[in-house]
Amino acid sequence: MIAGKLGVVGRHLGLLSVLGVVLSGTASAADQADNVPKLTAESYDSGFKWAHDTYNGMGTGSDGKIYYVLCTTKYDVAGQMYCFDPATKRIKHLGDLTEACGEKGINAIAQGKIHNNFVEYRGKLYFSTHLGYYAIIDDMEKPGPPPPGWKPYQGGHFLSYDLKTGEFENLGIALPGEAIIAMNMDDRRGRLYALTWPTGNFVTYDLATKEMKDLGPTCLDGEGGRGQRYRTICRSPVVDPTDGSVYFTNGDGDILRYDYDQEKIETVKSDNMRKDYFGLYDPTSPGHMGYNWRQVVRCPADKCFYGVHGNSGYLFRFDPRAGRVTVLERLTSLPSKRCGMFDQFSYGYLGFTLGPNGRTLYYLTGAPIYVDGQRLAGKDSTGKGEAKGLENLHLITYDIPTAKYIDHGAIFLDNGQRPLYVNSIAVDKAGSVYTLCRIKRDGRVITDLIRIPAESIKLER
Repeated sequence: MIAGKLGVVGRHLGLLSVLGVVLSGTASAADQADNVPKLTAESYDSGFKWAHDTYNGMGTGSDGKIYYVLCTTKYDVAGQMYCFDPATKRIKHLGDLTEACGEKGINAIAQGKIHNNFVEYRGKLYFSTHLGYYAIIDDMEKPGPPPPGWKPYQGGHFLSYDLKTGEFENLGIALPGEAIIAMNMDDRRGRLYALTWPTGNFVTYDLATKEMKDLGPTCLDGEGGRGQRYRTICRSPVVDPTDGSVYFTNGDGDILRYDYDQEKIETVKSDNMRKDYFGLYDPTSPGHMGYNWRQVVRCPADKCFYGVHGNSGYLFRFDPRAGRVTVLERLTSLPSKRCGMFDQFSYGYLGFTLGPNGRTLYYLTGAPIYVDGQRLAGKDSTGKGEAKGLENLHLITYDIPTAKYIDHGAIFLDNGQRPLYVNSIAVDKAGSVYTLCRIKRDGRVITDLIRIPAESIKLER
């Protein structure tokens, strides 16, 4: 039976009850003791009152603008897409996800989210849709059953957005009834790749032939499974453009490879993600990503992949030619390193990307909050992706050629609030950093855009 409310708007009430303590204030004692500076972020109002947590959902276009989606958890309100112009600091509303998918007026569960970053190809941004309306069953997120008179969720769509014309194109549903939890694109071969939710099927879509292929499940029954059949689904498939391979992981720590020529999935035999440094996990237990990598990007200079493991926050390099994983550095904040804590977001953080210079990694991660000298405690465990405790948000950079790590400090908004629930990132051409976070505004907590100006981020410190 359903144990809890439909949807996820109220699922974090235990944490939100302490917002009066942690949404505003000064840098923590741990930050001050470690001599870590404080960053001030500008906050913006996109004008969407139903905005909820966004996971990925951002990107920097070739036109220099920041594109992003604000998500919802309502069955009848879709996620909304926007762009921010760094030159004018103005926001433009671009469209409604349900309308873009051609589902307006059919009374089906809304296209509430996107769960991937944008990929640009031939003047268009490519992305996919996800649902935001859940039921909490056995303390796990499941697709929400439709209210009377409403149709079930139809399935996640592949979409494109034309940067010049402002037009959306619906490329079709990846797998009927399944959302898309992760997507990437081979921008040399014009092919889209997705992992569906909750089952974890691997789906391909070829732009030239318009052919959709379902290669089946990749992680047993995925997040729709129970007991020994349950596995969390990888959130970050990454493409090797040299041969068209796609790499992703499963909760057991296997690295899987999609072979472009053979159109089949195989397990990389030479190495895996089961590293002692990452911790010990039961992949059949919900509430963590197991041995999955959390977020991965490709560095064109050395043709290697750089990623972060979720709970532990360790940075690693995966060389697809050698098939080897090398653990490099714990990329968490200095205060987290000092006290030895795992980050409090149960799945780890998605705010990890390669900067415009092609060599600097940017990571938005947590740090402990101290109240009256005591660290603010959280829950010991959870059965779903959520914050087990609230944290200060820190910006970390890592220079790949020199292995230089910098903690740029705790981030506060221009009104003194702490940004919360951060799982997205984009960096503009000038080096300013953007994310989507929870903000307390007019007595309500919603998600919206913030910007950390480039001039406050000293990469040569």
